[in-house]
Amino acid sequence: MSRSVLIVTVLAMLAAAASATTFYFVQANTLASSKMSEEQRDTREKFFGIAKELLPIERGQEMRPRW
Repeated sequence: MSRSVLIVTVLAMLAAAASATTFYFVQANTLASSKMSEEQRDTREKFFGIAKELLPIERGQEMRPRW
């Protein structure tokens, strides 16, 4: 096997391992959030806010930096 093929193979295996690890942790977090009690859910909503759409920006309230 040439060196470049070996390097590409190793990088592909590392990418696959990283993707599998990320998928595993995302699934673990999803299960943990669904097991929360109502009290924990209320506390989480107080701290992080409710996951709903923000109000539309009214005329004259453009979001731009104040220099």
